[in-house]
Amino acid sequence: MNWFHLLRMAHWVRNPPSPARVKFVLAVIALCLAIVAIERWVGWPDWMSLEPEQVPNRVLR
Repeated sequence: MNWFHLLRMAHWVRNPPSPARVKFVLAVIALCLAIVAIERWVGWPDWMSLEPEQVPNRVLR
């Protein structure tokens, strides 16, 4: 941990975030965890993969 983290924590203690901001951050984290869980249990669809298409060995004219 460096000084920057300590200064940020001191700032948060003096000026805590609003309850609405805390709810928003928790909602974003929950959404990310839900996406990861769905991806783990269901799998990644083939149409979203970044694998290149198969190119034939011959040159098309």
